[in-house]
Amino acid sequence: MDWFASPVVDASVEAAWECLIQGGKPSTGTLRGVVNESWRRCLDGRVDPGTMCAPPPVEEGQLFDLRTRNDQLMHVSVPFIDQTNEFLSQTGTILLLTDPDGMILEHAGDARLLEPAGEIHLVPGSTWNELTSGTNAIGTALTLRQPVQIHGSEHFCSGIKRWTCSATVIRDPMDGSVRGVLDVSGLARTYNRHSLAFIVSMAGRIEGSLGKVAMERRLRLMARCWTYCSGRTDGVIVVDDRGRLVRANPQAPIAFARLGISGRLESAFPIPDIARIAAGAKSTQGAAWLRLAQIETVLEGGETLGFMLIAPAVNRHAALLSDLKPAASKPAPAFSRIIGSSPALNVTLQKARQLAKASVPVLLVGESGVGKELFAQGIHEASDRADSPFIALNCGGMSHDLLTSELFGYAEGAFTGACKSGMTGKIEAANHGTLFLDEIGEMPLDIQPFLLRVLEEGEIYRLGENTARKVDFRLIAATNRNLRADVKEGKFRMDLYYRLAVTNITIPPLRDRKDDMEELIEHWLHVFRKRYGLVDAVFDDDAQACLLSYSWPGNVRELRNAIECAVLMARDGTITVNELPLEVRANASPREDVTSMPPLEVNSARQMFGSLEMAEAEVIRAAIRHSEGNLTRAAAQLGIAKSTLYMKMSKYALKREPASRRRSTR
Repeated sequence: MDWFASPVVDASVEAAWECLIQGGKPSTGTLRGVVNESWRRCLDGRVDPGTMCAPPPVEEGQLFDLRTRNDQLMHVSVPFIDQTNEFLSQTGTILLLTDPDGMILEHAGDARLLEPAGEIHLVPGSTWNELTSGTNAIGTALTLRQPVQIHGSEHFCSGIKRWTCSATVIRDPMDGSVRGVLDVSGLARTYNRHSLAFIVSMAGRIEGSLGKVAMERRLRLMARCWTYCSGRTDGVIVVDDRGRLVRANPQAPIAFARLGISGRLESAFPIPDIARIAAGAKSTQGAAWLRLAQIETVLEGGETLGFMLIAPAVNRHAALLSDLKPAASKPAPAFSRIIGSSPALNVTLQKARQLAKASVPVLLVGESGVGKELFAQGIHEASDRADSPFIALNCGGMSHDLLTSELFGYAEGAFTGACKSGMTGKIEAANHGTLFLDEIGEMPLDIQPFLLRVLEEGEIYRLGENTARKVDFRLIAATNRNLRADVKEGKFRMDLYYRLAVTNITIPPLRDRKDDMEELIEHWLHVFRKRYGLVDAVFDDDAQACLLSYSWPGNVRELRNAIECAVLMARDGTITVNELPLEVRANASPREDVTSMPPLEVNSARQMFGSLEMAEAEVIRAAIRHSEGNLTRAAAQLGIAKSTLYMKMSKYALKREPASRRRSTR
């Protein structure tokens, strides 16, 4: 195909270009077909051949919004771009990533090229489609939906003719739609025919990662919607965040046909503006059935995984399903969602309840997964602010600009692309209530003074405003970092640290709450049995022992995820070791049986019976006798799993004989 061909001699291409713009017809064979066709499109689109550069870049705020809208593409692509940055820095080329419209989102590569690239606006925020910048690899690749290499004089606009570029589209693995463009550009002397192969290979790797992310998100989406899709009389359709059909339950075709979908369900999808419709915007597709369906947003930690479209089983167009939105009930007591009664947890809960009474900042310290947000919610619910908002914000994983606008909000017209009515920040939204800032240690240093001022003065300035707004809120912050060490190393402000840590609570990790393990296992087993309709699911003794002996470095969050996975994988209602995550199986170590005895008892048993094995056999025999042959009670008394007890009984040839029978045979 001629989009892989080397460029022809610049002089003949330049002559053909001059002939074309003067109204002539270049001689046959002078131009590659891909270039000739692109030039014709530029003429038809009235692109000025004398253009010296692309349109100027958009303002930072608008570029930020564009990057946010393309966050999945950015998240997947940036690691690959970073990997190639050092290599490209010595080649006289730069790597560019654009959105589906040719707007440059990110660049990397040779710093020596930044100035000449800036002269033609080959920078983030500028658009490089054919109608704005003429024939160029980015715009032509977007038009043709295939790899393109454009060299020197083959560019249509005169100001770009000293450049060479190779580009290819990045396709969505799920539906083949274009997610963006990957491009390598440099001055004409850096032309290399292998650049195109390099960029095609890199785009393929990005597409592979996009596919993995999409499948992982779909699995999480289905896990969230499993209950609603099964065993219902209503029609339920699950779509991803881009409005693409993921799954429909058996009732969906008939239920949605009543609302107006004709033919196969697939014909109604995708719905690209599903997020706007779910937020209350009018459908741009003119589909009446969308106005009649109930749309539920499926969230996970603030991230939108997708949407559920629900059609009633009977023809009632505007009904809310009572089991999806339960009627208001009396709020649960504060801290009731924290499961356990171990001494370590009780001490922490007692301190949290005491501090909840005073409206002072609280710093929650603990490893990832210990339940810091649950403690924050409990403190809020036990305070005199319980009837006011509880607003949570995670300071980790956000760019500087996004975190600033999320915290402080912005005024109307604060920057290009801002909402017309401005935006209320999380601090202002928490007025009279509680603001919970998770991962406070990740907050950039230059934002910290502004937060400190809000805490000291009780007033906030939105971005772009000069008028202070009074705020009254209770701050709870959380971190898994050693903030004292960060202060010493200059990574966190000392004045903000002492303002946050007026009081602090250290939440114990799960390994220090062994007494809570059985209660936690039973709690999460009950939750997921109910959620997935698997009422008979139960752990066998070996699986239970595995759960109890594992160290749980991911704490309660890891335990919850492990149990959820195990319940979903259960066969015939029994959860075995094989259904547990690999790391749990690999690291679990069964508890030794006799070592649970106090040292003095073990020593005296050794003296009495001559060996540890004999002592162990006698202890087990005594436990069976004491429990009158009830092996469940015997195992509990010994502190071992029942399966381990069976194994030991076989090893020592012990019999399960009730005491009454033994007495009758004497």
